[in-house]
Formats: sequence, structure tokens, C-alpha cells
Amino acid sequence: MVDVVRRRLVAASVLGAAGFTPGARAKVDLPGGGVYPDHAVRFVVPLPPGGGADIVARLVAEQLGPRMGGTFVVDNKPGGGTVIGADLVAHAAPDGYTLLLGTATTHAINISLLGKLPYDPVKDFEPVALLAVLPLILVVNPAVLPVNSLQELIDYARKHPGKVNFASTGNGSSIHLAGEMLKMVAGLDMTHVPYKGAAPALTDLLGGQVQFMFTTIPPALPHVKAGKLRALCVANAKRSSILPDLPTTAEAGAPGVEASSWNGVLVPARTPQPIVQALDTQLGAVMQMPDVVATLKLDGTEPAYLPAPEFAAFMARETERYRKVVIASHAHVD
Repeated sequence: MVDVVRRRLVAASVLGAAGFTPGARAKVDLPGGGVYPDHAVRFVVPLPPGGGADIVARLVAEQLGPRMGGTFVVDNKPGGGTVIGADLVAHAAPDGYTLLLGTATTHAINISLLGKLPYDPVKDFEPVALLAVLPLILVVNPAVLPVNSLQELIDYARKHPGKVNFASTGNGSSIHLAGEMLKMVAGLDMTHVPYKGAAPALTDLLGGQVQFMFTTIPPALPHVKAGKLRALCVANAKRSSILPDLPTTAEAGAPGVEASSWNGVLVPARTPQPIVQALDTQLGAVMQMPDVVATLKLDGTEPAYLPAPEFAAFMARETERYRKVVIASHAHVD
């Protein structure tokens, strides 16, 4: 919680640091009369407070308010594997006053993993902008898995079929599916061990109950620096700015193994385009603020702004990528 508060305080200082003047407003004149926003905007996060997605949402909300002459209030609605929050926004009035912080789970994984959803990830939403990507790194416990590279891990797993266990934060998570991607691409026989969150998974990895896992950077970084875990690669198309010497999975010999947590903004379908365009423009400006970029990187998050059309294409690619691995791995939720 201390880290969350610290980041919020840093976020509050961004306006001055970025040279933005409070008098500069981007209110939208609506075709039928009136302006947007003229009352508080609800920014729904389908996950609990304090996590990476929540930090992104609160940082962005603090900047959108002054820029658009209104108030953006983060509302955490966790539950149902992000379904509860996403469904709330899907069926909200399409007037720009309810936003969703979409994730890989809400808009790429759940449609294949759960099959039937109370919302359609494509038809019920209008994409606004991709904001950020939280890369996954592959870490091993060197005390129980004596490898120094991804290729050595692959070779070891091939020599010991069924003997290598990898942890995840839960069935169907992007962290789980990254491990399944590696199994598919390299043709490996490995066992998935799901946990309820990153903390217990990392605890067992450090204890030697499992040999490796994909994970976001922040929880693993202290253990990597202490030598208790060894980072082999980052499951992203680009190297991490936090660990620039770490090769990508493609560079390390496993092209096609790309998985990450990501955050973007969506609104209900049929939201007026002037509102969507104004939000997109202001989000693009926010994501270029030097202090915003620096604050996100403190949390291991890479700013990755894409405007609405490119964000839509990105989600389509992500949906197909995860569809293939969910089907091939028979992934399911308990």
C-alpha cells in the first residue's frame, strides 16, 4: 500500500512537471447540445485495488480530469475473472460516463477460456486506446534447475519429460498461457501448477517445489537481484527497459512465445465518436508525459499507447493468439 500511495503522490505532481496548465480544457461540444464531461466519469477497473492495472487507471484518471475539465473516478469491480466489471461497462449507457480499463483477460482470453460471456468483447465495446503493457519474464530457481538460458531450459525439459513443473498465478491467466505457449512452440512435456496469485507461486518457486514460471517483473525483480532466481528472457516482442540485457523469447530461440498483461480503455458500443476521439487524444497526450512514463516504469510497466483503430487490431491479434493456446492446452478455470 505504501508503494501505491507513493505512486499516486508522484502522479499528482505530473501536471506541473509536464508543463500542463489547468486552464487548458478539452471539453467536447456534443452534437445535440451540451458538453462532455459535465459530471463525474466512472472508470471501472475489473480487478482489486493496489495491483498494476489499478495503478495505471488511477494515474491516468488523475491526468484526464484536469485535461478534460471533469472528474474521473476509479471504481474497482473485481470478481468472476474480470467478467463482473467488464459486463457492467458493456451494459452501461453509451454516453462516455462509464469507461473500462480493459485487460488481456477481459478482451482476449475469456472469450476462449470461458466460452459463454454475458457480454461480447467486440460488439459491446468501442476501443479508445491501448495504454500500457506489463511484460512477463521467465524466471527459474537455479538451485533446482541448473540452466542459464531459455535454450538450456528447453534442452533440459526435453531430456526430462514430465519432470519439469512451472507455476502460474491461476488457470487461464496470461502467466499460465505463456507457459503453455512455450510447451507448444518447443514441443515440451511439462506440468502446470496453478496458484492463487503471484505471492504463493513465487514462494514455492523459491522453495524449489516448482522449477520456473513466467511472471511480471516487479514481484520477481528483488529475488533476481539477490541471485535467488535467474531471469532467462522476456516474453515480449521488445526487450524490457527495466532489464535491457534480457533477451526476448524470439531472440532466445522460442519465437511465437509472446504473452503479457496489458491495459487499455474501452467504452460501451455506440458511444458518440466525438467523445471517443477526445478521450483517445487526451490519453495519447497523458501517456507521453515524462513523469507518467517514469512512474509506470517504477511498476515494471511499459507505456505502449495505440489509438483506437490500432488498439482494435491489437486486441484481435491477441484474441487469436490466446484462442490457439487455450484450445491446444485445454486450459480451463476451476
